[in-house]
Amino acid sequence: MRCKDKLDILAISVINQWPTTRLRVIESWDEDGEYLHGKNSLHYEGRAVDITTDDRDTSKYGMLARLAVEAGFDWVYYENRDYIHCSVKSDSFHTPHDSGCFTKDSIVLTSNGSTKTMSDLIIGDRVLSVNDRGEPIFSEIILFMDRNLEQTEQFIQLTTENGAVLTVTPAHLVMIWNPEKMLSSYVFADQITRNDQVFVHDFTKALRPQRVIKLETVTRKGVVAPLTRAGTIVVNSVAASCYAIVNSQKLAHWSLAPMRLWSSILSYMHPSNQSKETVKEEKRKKRLDLERYESGVHWYAKALYTIKDYVLPITWRH
Repeated sequence: MRCKDKLDILAISVINQWPTTRLRVIESWDEDGEYLHGKNSLHYEGRAVDITTDDRDTSKYGMLARLAVEAGFDWVYYENRDYIHCSVKSDSFHTPHDSGCFTKDSIVLTSNGSTKTMSDLIIGDRVLSVNDRGEPIFSEIILFMDRNLEQTEQFIQLTTENGAVLTVTPAHLVMIWNPEKMLSSYVFADQITRNDQVFVHDFTKALRPQRVIKLETVTRKGVVAPLTRAGTIVVNSVAASCYAIVNSQKLAHWSLAPMRLWSSILSYMHPSNQSKETVKEEKRKKRLDLERYESGVHWYAKALYTIKDYVLPITWRH
């Protein structure tokens, strides 16, 4: 699975580097026992691929190798001048990032009209989101499914025709528009292609489809994944889900229902009928608590990620 993920990222990089060229895989997984490679080859474990560009232009292979390294392959080298060999370490040597996140410097709009970076958000902030009818609303942040300001991660960065830029982990769900079917849906970020249409909150304060004109992979430090009560969030003006890994917005939202219920119970137990001074003091305390938020994946999200492999078909998962 890691090898496939790196290939998906590399394929995007190849298109960005050479718009008319595609990645070509000439060798991947082999049946154990065929021994077309060395007896202990990683090809028999599904952890190695041999690649070229589809035009077989060997002058591009130096850059292709560099792109493979940037895509996250653990080992890249010229096996011979006809192709490049890439492989990944086994899962026992690598802890996958199972959540879906935004960069810590991504921007959201709050209900008071100001903007905040992801790293400055606190539980209770009301941020621009999307309702079931595709309309912009403000929704409360009830928890962070992942938050680690020191973790370095690979992201998909998409740019729209009017300059909106969203940077998000490959397994995160992003809202897109199908003009032929006149329907919106959510897809994994690494499945978006150029000319797909995403929803952008524009100067009219409405969410309108804009065409994606550029896709690339980038590496950034810091990951943040806030969960709003609506299960959606508008980041850098682009509408996205709060969920990842599972390719169904409705299923993911349903699975987080216990956390929304618990948040509602807490709100009922502590109604916000306080004076302005008390509210300001509470906000000050929340800001001081920012650095004490648990770093990493939230325990409930971690539990869901653990059981997903046992209860969901592989076609439903990233």
